[in-house]
Amino acid sequence: MGFDYKKNRAWAENLTIVMQLGLTMAGCIVFCFFVGLYLDKWLGTKGIFVTIFTILGVIGGANVAYRQVMEIFRDKEKNRQDPENGSD
Repeated sequence: MGFDYKKNRAWAENLTIVMQLGLTMAGCIVFCFFVGLYLDKWLGTKGIFVTIFTILGVIGGANVAYRQVMEIFRDKEKNRQDPENGSD
């Protein structure tokens, strides 16, 4: 008994979208955290840049995730309004 993709297609597509958004957020935050950590070590500061860059990572990740969600909604709305153009 395996995974029936045809039967669970909508569920699987939604799961991939959620995973993509989560990984995008996590990637932005982790990347910015390590940039801040490197700057703190290089400049001899104690957590200032880690804090600043982690906050920037959260804001940047949220911005990217928001744009991805809006693109998904635009694509679905376009397909709903003009379903016959998808098969040209």
